Amino acid sequence: MKFGKVIGRCSLLFIIAIIFDVAGIILLLIGIFASLAAFDFYIYTGALIIALSLVLWMLWYTGNVELSNKDLELML
Repeated sequence: MKFGKVIGRCSLLFIIAIIFDVAGIILLLIGIFASLAAFDFYIYTGALIIALSLVLWMLWYTGNVELSNKDLELML
């Protein structure tokens, strides 16, 4: 299977969403397991970044929805 077929047409949103997921998980794990004075900052920031990545995943999904001409005619 080709990698482009898995990603779809919106490859930039896919890559940005993956980066946000990885960054959010890293910050979340740093906040949980590291003994830092500002551990709550890392936990909340990681959670916010993961929440923003969900918005990016929704945009990626809606950008890859395909409609046929027949479906478009039914909508009009």
